Amino acid sequence: MKRATQILLAALLTLALFGGLDRLFPLPTPPPYSPVVLAANGSVLHAYLSPDQKWRLPAALRDITPTLRRALVAKEDRWFYFHPGINPVALLKAAGRNALGQGRRTGASTITMQVARLLEPKERTVGGKLQEMLRALQLEAHYSKDEILQLYLNLVPYGSNVEGVKSAALLYFGQPPHYLSLAQTITLTVVPNNPTGLAPDRHNAALLAARNRWLRHLGTQGVFPKKDIENALREPLLARRRAAPHLAPHLARRLVREPYRQAAGSSVAHEDAGVRATLVRATQAKAEDLTRHYVRRLAPLGITQAAVLVVDNQTRAVQAYVGSADFRDAFHQGQVDGIRAVRSPGSTLKPFLYAVALDRGLVTPKRVLPDVPTNFGGFRPENFDKRCNGEVTLERALCYSLNIPAVHMLEQVGVGTFTSQLSRAGFRTVGRQAPQLGLSTILGGCGATLEELVGLYATLANHGRYQPLRWTQNAPQSKPVQLVSASSAYLITDILSQLVRPDLPVGFENSLRLPRVSWKTGTSYGRRDAWSIGYNGHYTIGVWLGNFGGEGAPALTGTDVATPLLFDLFNALSYNDSGEWFAPPAGLDFRLVCSVSGQVPGPNCPDQVMDYFLPGISDVRRCEHQQEVFVSADGRVSYCRVCLPEAGYRRVLYPNFTPEVLAFKAAQGLPHAVRPPHNPACALVRADDAPDQAPRILSPTPNAEYVLDQRDSEKLQLRCAAANDVRQVYWYANDQFVRASGPTEPVFIRPGIGPLKISCADDHGRNTNVQVLVERL
Repeated sequence: MKRATQILLAALLTLALFGGLDRLFPLPTPPPYSPVVLAANGSVLHAYLSPDQKWRLPAALRDITPTLRRALVAKEDRWFYFHPGINPVALLKAAGRNALGQGRRTGASTITMQVARLLEPKERTVGGKLQEMLRALQLEAHYSKDEILQLYLNLVPYGSNVEGVKSAALLYFGQPPHYLSLAQTITLTVVPNNPTGLAPDRHNAALLAARNRWLRHLGTQGVFPKKDIENALREPLLARRRAAPHLAPHLARRLVREPYRQAAGSSVAHEDAGVRATLVRATQAKAEDLTRHYVRRLAPLGITQAAVLVVDNQTRAVQAYVGSADFRDAFHQGQVDGIRAVRSPGSTLKPFLYAVALDRGLVTPKRVLPDVPTNFGGFRPENFDKRCNGEVTLERALCYSLNIPAVHMLEQVGVGTFTSQLSRAGFRTVGRQAPQLGLSTILGGCGATLEELVGLYATLANHGRYQPLRWTQNAPQSKPVQLVSASSAYLITDILSQLVRPDLPVGFENSLRLPRVSWKTGTSYGRRDAWSIGYNGHYTIGVWLGNFGGEGAPALTGTDVATPLLFDLFNALSYNDSGEWFAPPAGLDFRLVCSVSGQVPGPNCPDQVMDYFLPGISDVRRCEHQQEVFVSADGRVSYCRVCLPEAGYRRVLYPNFTPEVLAFKAAQGLPHAVRPPHNPACALVRADDAPDQAPRILSPTPNAEYVLDQRDSEKLQLRCAAANDVRQVYWYANDQFVRASGPTEPVFIRPGIGPLKISCADDHGRNTNVQVLVERL
């Protein structure tokens, strides 16, 4: 009998060595593991059932602690590291005991043989046992002892639909295997002997007795120190069934839906089993809690959802990803991913527009922009508060998020240029919509996602260099793209950091510990979306609030609703952060500018202030906000150089407003010096009457179609903006004189049906025409 066994074993070993088993009996493929998304530190963020509806989380080698290794080997297979997959001595002893009927019947299965049975379950017969032995030899020929041990711990049953030591550790103790105590580790080695009768949570009393029995046995064998055994025996058994890890459900679903990559060609779960995300577990948990509790407080206001994205500026790694306030809230569509949803960005694109304009030399922070009612070819933007300020500096326009100056700026930059830059920054919807986009783009008239906006603000935080956000640890680092200069990025950052935080002065006593942040808000048309995005040296954080159904809410504004959550997040992540603030780059310098216009001072600019500028790029034209005019001694008429008398005149400075600003001041009744009319005795056409000083027709809109109500005798309004020296304008309809009026006085006509030409001429002979179409109902 002994001789025959030795011959059989030798033959089996020979077949294994020469690969015969591989050709005749290919290794079975292990059952599929549960898709798992891991945090940056390797802990499980989110897990899903495997395709065969099991909780089978892959355990990496680092999860198999020395304690677990020693306990398992001592309990299941003392000679595991010495035999070739089968233990001949144990087999002979078991055969003799079973034949003589003495003691408990046993199969003398090694850990390797148990792995073979787990991979390929068979009936417990002599033939089945021989196949297990063959498979065990085959496994030993392919894998190391550690890999075989890993396979065993990944497949061993723990009752119900739980398989594998990592699944059991997380679902019954709420900890990964390497965090378990000695008592908990021994518990997990005991359950597989009787997964039904010793199932944790259901049979804890029987499991406790079995655990303590094995602890005493291992202590007697000297596997663990006596003191450790005594402490483990006193530890209560607190095993209970827990929910699977479910942090970051939106990102987990996003990553798992991509082809799930396990170690190709291997049946062992490698160290990188699962998708390793960049999320920081503590940051993700904090962001989810803050978002969920904050949205609950907003429910009475009709605001039901939020999304939050937190990015590490240095690495572009996403540290927190909150797609909705509550993934399980089906009533409010909680499974929608608000980070990828295309929404109107409101005013959040303005900082980037001004950065582009700074790089083109069009403006500097102190440069004055018009903030007056303006008709941009039929598009009449309004500020959020419905008010106009006449003229404002760029920094004020950005701080107060004024709409009209931003549209003026986009008109100068060019819609195509701006959308091209956004496309380079990863704005996919803008890239598709570009041919149809107009000046309303800067006020939210395009589509953008929170992901895209956070990436754009992270660009400003990284000196104007754009790189895509990173979701996984193995994502390749792309080469940075310089979207805007470091100088313009710094200037925008400096302006946005001047905004007053919403938690001050309430938190004034703690302000020294509060993080400094540059931030911007946005509110979409109809108050459907509220945005607040901020950044400092460490983080860029984006917040969106609204309703996934698209319903607006009266209270839904970026400043009032989204910003408090933004600063809750910054205070939680960066409180007492002593990190250095952004420093001015080398390519930036100071200069004196006129305090009225923000331009390089001219001869008539007594009041000057310091302003940043980009040498070699910023506009260097001299300021002409005041114009020198020759007037008569009594101030009633002005002279041009042609009709200037030899004496009896004086030089006077008058404000040189644009026609739009002048019309706004007149309409608002704001006092301003008015240039006297030109000398009527001068018959020559003045050489300084530039064509661009002709009246600008504000109403009607060029090339527009007007439908008037015939029953109400509805009329068409005529209105213009003229230069400062204009006293009277003359209106014409289809080249027929209508009437004369003051330059700011509205005129009403009742036109006929069909094409209509409206002309406006000023008292200097300058003329403007527009064409419209009139219909009546």
